[in-house]
Amino acid sequence: MELATQIFQFILSISILVVLHELGHFLPAKWFKCRVEKFYLFFDPWFSLFKKKIGETEYGIGWLPFGGYVKISGMVDESMDTEQLKQPAQPWEFRSKPAWQRLIIMLGGIIVNLILAWAIFTGLNLSVGEQYHDLAKFQNGIAVSEEGAMMGLQNGDKILKIDGKPAERLENSMINMLLADEVTVERNGKEVTFKPNEDGIAHILGAKTAKLYISNRFAPVVDSIIEGPAKQAGLQIGDKIVGVDGKKINFQDELIQDLSNKKNTPIKLEVLRNSELKTLDLTTTKDGKIGYFQNKNLALKAFEQTETTKEYSFFPAIGRGFERTVESLTMQIKQFKLMFNKKIKGYKNVGGPIAIIKMMPKEIDWVAFWSFTAMFSAWLAFLNLLPIPGLDGGHALFTTWELITGKPVPQKVLENAQMIGVIFLMGLMLLIFGSDIYKLIVK
Repeated sequence: MELATQIFQFILSISILVVLHELGHFLPAKWFKCRVEKFYLFFDPWFSLFKKKIGETEYGIGWLPFGGYVKISGMVDESMDTEQLKQPAQPWEFRSKPAWQRLIIMLGGIIVNLILAWAIFTGLNLSVGEQYHDLAKFQNGIAVSEEGAMMGLQNGDKILKIDGKPAERLENSMINMLLADEVTVERNGKEVTFKPNEDGIAHILGAKTAKLYISNRFAPVVDSIIEGPAKQAGLQIGDKIVGVDGKKINFQDELIQDLSNKKNTPIKLEVLRNSELKTLDLTTTKDGKIGYFQNKNLALKAFEQTETTKEYSFFPAIGRGFERTVESLTMQIKQFKLMFNKKIKGYKNVGGPIAIIKMMPKEIDWVAFWSFTAMFSAWLAFLNLLPIPGLDGGHALFTTWELITGKPVPQKVLENAQMIGVIFLMGLMLLIFGSDIYKLIVK
């Protein structure tokens, strides 16, 4: 049932995005009196799930949920149907239109995706506002995982700036730090700026399951005890650990760090029980453990206390919607750079439809759904803007060249470039699907 819900949300999201993107090509093509032969949601190699011809256009739904297309007469596109191009150009054909009109047609889908992201973010701002964890409320700084420490962060750090811009939100900051050139923190009362270590980033991106590599700090209060040294020494549920061998302990991360240096070692554990200080003698395990779990409810409660909901009136919601669209677009550009980093090897973590489906909420959550759809719309805008033949950006590049030079790119060059682009995109599609299937099997 959970998988079915995730698949439903994925198909609904991608359908909205593809239909509106293709409508961004379809409408200006019609305005400029081009003949549109096909309008398809999803691709239809060999056969389609549904098709119906209305006027001069065949509308249909393909079986391969990897995008969609509009086929415009007189245009070199994914179909590689060049027979029509051997004939003299007709007034209703794409190739007979002025370059500025062709450029608008090609950029229409990208523009619609950006406007859609802006509209969705604005709607979310108005309806539910923005809920996030405020880093200013992490009064005791952050606790970092092993991977976070590899990046250069330390327990107790207060994150101040990322690439020179104030860091306010945990959710954004966790992503931005993976893409940043520098991070500024308050450490032991001083400002420290460092470049995140790529080894730590690679470990975080390569993790089998996504997890927080930074969180807020909380006190080590015993929630449950397992068989081991702590139970044998008399540790009880509700005890608050305040010291180890005379060293004061305030936070769970301090306890873990201290015990990691005392493997298979006798220690004196100081605990506060019903406002009374007690000392327990025990010996740690070979892994530096004592056999208890921290109070998860206490940790969750402390984390919830950092939550903030920011509400917006109409005009501020529009402005913030635009900012969120730009942030999403900028994030995609930065993530794209990680793919070509030799150390981080971001290309290994590329995901396709299967990975996206797994990202969808397991229950219907319309706020999460629309947030994802807005982000994905900005991602599609960026992807289609890449100057790769076969994508909108490739067509726009050749048309821009024509506008600048006053000379059209030779038809043969367009056909060859389109062929190369289609081969490249098919190879990329196979790589992404293959990566999805490999991760599904191995992980």
